[in-house]
Amino acid sequence: MSVILGSFLVSEYAAVAVFLLVGTGIVLFTFGLAKVIRPSNPTPIKLETYECGETPYGTAEIQYNVRFYIYALLFVIFDVEAIFLFPWALVYRSLGLFAFVEMFIFIAMLVFGLFYAWKKGVLKWV
Repeated sequence: MSVILGSFLVSEYAAVAVFLLVGTGIVLFTFGLAKVIRPSNPTPIKLETYECGETPYGTAEIQYNVRFYIYALLFVIFDVEAIFLFPWALVYRSLGLFAFVEMFIFIAMLVFGLFYAWKKGVLKWV
């Protein structure tokens, strides 16, 4: 029996809830079973940092320049935003002038962001 709540059926929410519970249960069961089955014998040598067979020296924590992170974030941002261009290009002819103007604004914002990052010197590697 389904109860209508707004325009959705409660049984639709119940199916999602059951799916999430079963998925979470499978993951927790698998992790628990792996913890019980696997051998656990930590020794100082096993807990040591491994660097391709070389004896490690110093700490494993190195402070990187923030430029690497900013460069990587810019790449991810522009890469993800460029992904939105492909579905639009596939149905371009059926969308009309409104979608063309929206995509033009989207691309203009991308160009503005790239120009801003360039002017701020973020893209300079050294």
